[in-house]
Amino acid sequence: MKENIHQTNQIIGGMVASENLQHTEHFKAALERQDSAFTKAIEQIDKVRDFIGTPEHILGNNQTKHGEIAEQVEVGIRNARDYLRQQIPRATFDGVGRTAPEDYLIDGVQVQSKFINGINKNLDHVIEHMRKYEDFGRDHSYYHIPKDYHETIKKVLSGESIEGLTDRTVRKIQQNVQEIEQLSGKSFDNVIKPSNSQYSEVQQGKIHDTLDSHEQELSGENNRIKENIRTDAQPNLGAMAQVAAKGALIGGGIRLAFKLYEKSKQGKNPFRGDYTIEDWQELGIDTAKGAAVGGISAAAIYALTNYASLSAPFAASFVSAGQSIASLVNSFNIGEISFDQFTEMSQLVCMESAAAALASAFGQAVIPVPILGAVLGTITGRMVIDFSKKYFAQATECLQHRMEEYYNQCLAKIEQTYQAVVARIIAEYEKLEDLTKAAFDISKNVALRLQASIELAEAYEVSDVKIIHNINQLDAFMIS
Repeated sequence: MKENIHQTNQIIGGMVASENLQHTEHFKAALERQDSAFTKAIEQIDKVRDFIGTPEHILGNNQTKHGEIAEQVEVGIRNARDYLRQQIPRATFDGVGRTAPEDYLIDGVQVQSKFINGINKNLDHVIEHMRKYEDFGRDHSYYHIPKDYHETIKKVLSGESIEGLTDRTVRKIQQNVQEIEQLSGKSFDNVIKPSNSQYSEVQQGKIHDTLDSHEQELSGENNRIKENIRTDAQPNLGAMAQVAAKGALIGGGIRLAFKLYEKSKQGKNPFRGDYTIEDWQELGIDTAKGAAVGGISAAAIYALTNYASLSAPFAASFVSAGQSIASLVNSFNIGEISFDQFTEMSQLVCMESAAAALASAFGQAVIPVPILGAVLGTITGRMVIDFSKKYFAQATECLQHRMEEYYNQCLAKIEQTYQAVVARIIAEYEKLEDLTKAAFDISKNVALRLQASIELAEAYEVSDVKIIHNINQLDAFMIS
């Protein structure tokens, strides 16, 4: 029993096909999950739209309704982004009363939103709230203020000059920040954090544009995420290396199994201590060679299936044929086989590779179980190939005999045609030679030489109007 390269490569091809199928399924599933995530994200935006669509249910008058709108936007946008990134939404109104100290929860932490017109008025309301609720801002709870307000405050604290702010306003901001830190016993950044929205973005006349902008932002990010999914799904060296490693295991395992079988036929059992050091070395070297060839074959099949769009059975067949012919080339170069033997054996290995590919493809079609179909199909194909090899040899011998007959017939026809052409050429040259001698033979009279000259000119296909046919035309030509 001898290990067959076609069978091994078809098994490796089945493994590669299974890996490619799983990769494709994961890619499709990833796109579907992202589409679902985007749908859930848009649903959060729609919830905010539904809320602002009934302004009569929003707390406050027309000048203060933006406060509760800001809360809805904060929770809705945060959750939309979480859903888009396939994360658990972190913000919620669940368990929060509309007049509770907190407005919503983020990661289970209480957050109070303050959207008051004017930076210092906003800070004043924070301080007032902290005095009313002695624990708020002291534990993990914190405040949200408009994003643009927070940016301005940070610039003031860093000493930057802010256009439009008077010195009095700047000093008031600094005093308010200092009081917040004193009341909380924490730094400003731990107590006051920026909202997702600027003050103007949550006003009733602006909120629809704000939501449209957030939806466009989510759509753009969704497209980038899906593009990253497509990029990650492309064939790459990392995936090829993983496939090559699995191919090495298959190739090494098959080579080891065949080698153990050969040793068992010799009456040697490794579990009874029958192996010598040479046997173990031979076993290790053969297994390593099988692993190396299996890894290379798997990488080549992966490349052919993913970059050349070949099916796995035919990619494995192509690799097997290439490896077999490479081995024959080496045997031919070192003189082990003749050129005729090389040609004949190359035909046989290519036919065998093609037959193995067809058998493997048929096996996978009948038994759509990863690798199993390829294995059974290849084994069946191998049995058919072994049974038919003698007929392959007979067919090859017959074909060779017919080619030799055809070759000899062609040579005979070529020789016959060649002889006829040569004879014609010789006859034409002899004719021209005779005419030339007659035309320039001064021993003949003028009339005979003139007639010979006319025939010589006609033999050279000179135009009739340029030929001198009699003495009178000759005299006219000479005196002209």
